[in-house]
Amino acid sequence: MLNVFIGYDPRESVAFYTLAHSILRRASIPVSITPLMRSQLKGIYRRSRGPTESTEFSLTRFLVPLLSGFRGWSLFMDCDMLCRADIAELAAQFEREPDKAVLVCKHDYVPSTERKFLDQVQTKYARKNWSSLMIFNNERCTALSEVYVNSAPGLDLHRFAWIDAALIGGLPLAWNWLVGEYPHNPEAKIVHYTLGGPYFDEYRDCDYAAEWFAEFDAMRHVDNARRPAQAAAERR
Repeated sequence: MLNVFIGYDPRESVAFYTLAHSILRRASIPVSITPLMRSQLKGIYRRSRGPTESTEFSLTRFLVPLLSGFRGWSLFMDCDMLCRADIAELAAQFEREPDKAVLVCKHDYVPSTERKFLDQVQTKYARKNWSSLMIFNNERCTALSEVYVNSAPGLDLHRFAWIDAALIGGLPLAWNWLVGEYPHNPEAKIVHYTLGGPYFDEYRDCDYAAEWFAEFDAMRHVDNARRPAQAAAERR
């Protein structure tokens, strides 16, 4: 079972469900998907939301090892993504670097815009977007305790100040391809609408937007081969 935690923000709820659908319908292994919702973390997360936190899960993502009981492996993903490949391929990365504490796509770029979705400030810092997709080796991430996540500076969390650099493993960038920052890549396995998803009007024509809308439509599609009882009920 691959345990996947997806960041959830009420303003992007449609993004969560569409991403989950894109994962599940391509997966060849059992997958458990959990929305990381701030409203459900009141017992362990006590920080006030800061002015640079563009989503409700900006910092709650670092609770994933704790929520996993510091056991096994867990995957965290931002909700503004679309999975285009079998997630089993990503899960296989665990076996290649079992000595690492966390696996990420090590982006080396400076954001091209000063603003992003909903006119929010585009914060620029070292290791930008590394934390948008993380595979946690949970037992090696005990530094992310409840106390630490609630008290550490946000940038320390996102810049991985809580772990030695040698324990940060790398993933191919295709697993977190930054839409609008990187050129179109037909081989991208997970695309990340980091500047803004096509569910926002101002980004509805962004790269890979047609694929997102196709996934959204597939999620809403009702099979014409309904059960007889259901069809009869609808005719009444």
